[in-house]
Amino acid sequence: MLQHKINLLTGYKVVLTNNMKALIIDDEKKARHVLRILVEENCPKITQIFEAEDLLSGVELIKSQEPSIVFLDIEMPEHSGLEILNFIEKENHNFEIIFTTAYSEYAIQAFQLAAIDYLLKPVRPSQVKEAVNKTIAFLGNTQINKRLAELKTSLSQANFSKIGLPVADGIKFVNFNEIIMFEADGMYSKITTINDSEILISKPLKHFIELLKNQNMFYRPHRSFLINLSFIKEYIKKDGGYIVMDNNKTVSISKDKKDEFLTIVSSIG
Repeated sequence: MLQHKINLLTGYKVVLTNNMKALIIDDEKKARHVLRILVEENCPKITQIFEAEDLLSGVELIKSQEPSIVFLDIEMPEHSGLEILNFIEKENHNFEIIFTTAYSEYAIQAFQLAAIDYLLKPVRPSQVKEAVNKTIAFLGNTQINKRLAELKTSLSQANFSKIGLPVADGIKFVNFNEIIMFEADGMYSKITTINDSEILISKPLKHFIELLKNQNMFYRPHRSFLINLSFIKEYIKKDGGYIVMDNNKTVSISKDKKDEFLTIVSSIG
């Protein structure tokens, strides 16, 4: 039986169990075998592993065995792994998904923005261990239907538009154009949006800098800030120069970024 405790740092329910089940859904027998070995060798919390060679047989195992974690290949004959929730009643969405994929960097960004874990083929032991540990922390707050919907939207669009932020009661999806700024707070980040005064996320600023590096609206004027250029209110020259955002928050500019910043804002029409 699953038990839960609250992780004081993340706010997530952490699953405690002596009998955690996992399911591997992949049409390639060799891929299933390799992943099974990696899970057995690196994830002691998982004590039972089931296998399925296609999505529909995997769905039947989900219903009968109720695994906590499903390792799911995306590109399979007949049905893509992204279709999984089309065959499962909403009340049975009580598992977490780790996608296995050989997708491009573009698609990997979609997984990250939707806060869904993935294993990039060929799978490495360290990947498996990290993904499983992160996924266990989500159990009890899956919201998997919401995150899968965002993932499918991101994969079908030429441009990404939202980011999934892990908060106390699950995942909060926020449009890029609603984010005013990110501010470093040790190993945490404070995110200010037009609808919320501030959201504290248990990820360092460098996580968001890397994740949003291809989104031109975001700029890093200082090592402690990542700002949305759309929300710049004014630039003040005195005191070495600093930025005032639309919410009246002041943002420092590093000396080595000042000329670059002024070039960028002068081009914004």
